[in-house]
Amino acid sequence: MQDAQQSLRPIWLDDANGEVNVIDQRSLPHELVVLELQTVDDTIYAIQEMVVRGAPLIGITAAYGVYLAVKNTPAGTDADHLTTECDRIKAARPTAVNLQWAVERVLAAIHAQPDEQRLEAARQAAGAIAEEEAENCRLIGRHGLRLIEAISQRKDSAPVNILTHCNAGWLATIAYGTATAPIYTAYDQGVDVHVWVDETRPLNQGARLTAWELGRHGISHAVITDNAGGHLMQHGMVDLVIVGTDRTTYTGDVANKIGTYLKALAARDNDVPFYVALPSSTFDWRMRDGVKEIPIEERDPDEIRYIQGHSEGALRSVLVPPASSPAANYAFDVTPARLVTGFITERGICAATEDAVRALFPEKKA
Repeated sequence: MQDAQQSLRPIWLDDANGEVNVIDQRSLPHELVVLELQTVDDTIYAIQEMVVRGAPLIGITAAYGVYLAVKNTPAGTDADHLTTECDRIKAARPTAVNLQWAVERVLAAIHAQPDEQRLEAARQAAGAIAEEEAENCRLIGRHGLRLIEAISQRKDSAPVNILTHCNAGWLATIAYGTATAPIYTAYDQGVDVHVWVDETRPLNQGARLTAWELGRHGISHAVITDNAGGHLMQHGMVDLVIVGTDRTTYTGDVANKIGTYLKALAARDNDVPFYVALPSSTFDWRMRDGVKEIPIEERDPDEIRYIQGHSEGALRSVLVPPASSPAANYAFDVTPARLVTGFITERGICAATEDAVRALFPEKKA
């Protein structure tokens, strides 16, 4: 974990040339490729094409996108230009609430600054968001640790079996991860943990990214098909489910990678605790009904029709269904609050209810 978190992050600013560097997550785990983001168009491409993904990282990337917008704004350009560029960034992907939040925060930081100070203000604001999200994830790990420790004690130190979905690790945030933060923290504290890693079709973020992260850290894990979780729960092979989220309403409804809802149903049927780990930046303080209100992104059907893997020394894509078969690619689903045991946040753990969430974040009561 040390080398992954301290010497490698999914995004960083090159102070020498002012360019933003990101790990191209489409190439992992078989190739480690770094791309340079120099413009707003580069930023939008990275977000839309899933070079970067995960709600906190999308937000951080968007924040640096505003920095690039300021950096590339020609002298004498009116204020509408920057507003237009920021609107373009905010429209890059619809579901992750962190994107809009981060853009608006950086804009607010530079709004009152004179032109010659705006670039530095944007750089500092984007950097502050990155470091705050890293600290939030560290705290999520600390708070979530007690859940895993309690299970370990009940099992007389036998391995704690945790199931997670998609990738909610440091690749999706900036450090530690959300769903993985308690796992990393528990492992570092000497707790015996084993992770069931959902492959997470169609883009296999679990099989490609979560498994890669856990392997680098030395954590016991096994990749499973997306539909195996229910079977494992029925046979007592899952002690705890922890997932991340791309947008969560203040009333407790959770939008996450497609398939999360089915895991929550299986967990409820088998009395397995189902927790969602998230920083406060991923709460949507305006939406009440997640099923009705959260926009669900529909992506390119070819993400379903083709699958990528490593063969003969290169990354290759192969067609799976008949070439004439259409596909529907819904990227997220919504898990109703009634199926969520609780939230693990940087301020602690709370129930998935409006009252509990607002009690943890009283400044949001307005």
